[in-house]
Amino acid sequence: MPVEKVYGKLHKEKIALPGIKHLIAVASGKGGVGKSTTSVNLALALHSMNLKVAIFDSDIYGPSVPKMMNLKGKPQLLPNKSIKPMENFGIKCMSMGLFVGEDDPVIWRGPMIMGAIQQMLKDVEWGDLDVMIIDLPPGTGDAQLTLSQSVQLTGAIIVSTPQDIALIDARKGLRMFQKVNVPVLGIIENMSYFEAPDTGKKYFIFGDGGAKREAEKIGVDLLGQIPLDILIREKSDEGNPIYAFDKDHPQSKIYGDIAKKIWKKIDKNPG
Repeated sequence: MPVEKVYGKLHKEKIALPGIKHLIAVASGKGGVGKSTTSVNLALALHSMNLKVAIFDSDIYGPSVPKMMNLKGKPQLLPNKSIKPMENFGIKCMSMGLFVGEDDPVIWRGPMIMGAIQQMLKDVEWGDLDVMIIDLPPGTGDAQLTLSQSVQLTGAIIVSTPQDIALIDARKGLRMFQKVNVPVLGIIENMSYFEAPDTGKKYFIFGDGGAKREAEKIGVDLLGQIPLDILIREKSDEGNPIYAFDKDHPQSKIYGDIAKKIWKKIDKNPG
């Protein structure tokens, strides 16, 4: 079936984002798989490689980046009517969560969502960036399609747990990107296993190696496997992501390895 019938007429004109070299979408087929946590820690790991990095939180209904990045207050409106992104840990950030209260729902229909996403991309003074990480909402709805059509994405990353039900939804997300001609850089398996701190034994709570098998089946790379670790959750809730808290922590090193793989895939001028 033609892509236009499934996803609507594709935008031919992309939003110009001068100064931004690479835009990477981080997606998941369903919620609760750790996509935003992964986005934040990957951004921090890329920044540690002496890269200029930003995060755009495009999850209008459930923004997580402001809390995870410990962002306080509201973005500043500049004299030229553009918006200055907020910044912490050396990462520029923009999110709908910076404009509404933490407990206030955003009750908008599709066209308003699409307009807000495009406006935040166009009207923010991002400056020169090596990489913008776009934290997408879960699923394959208006926000995902708007971004895929509106900007020139360098590639997309799919985050999933090893669980079969999560992988089914992840497969849909991957195929959406393929339909709109966005390269899929690979899959990240989150919550791969739990390692008992007293014995070191690994427990595969959500199944063993599901994302690896899926990656092999579809023909994309498995970028890494991140274990289920209470410290990752605690530090995200505190607004001090684990990579910022301790970049030498074993889980931080996994994020670092994934970031290096991503940069190697997209950097056209290595060395």
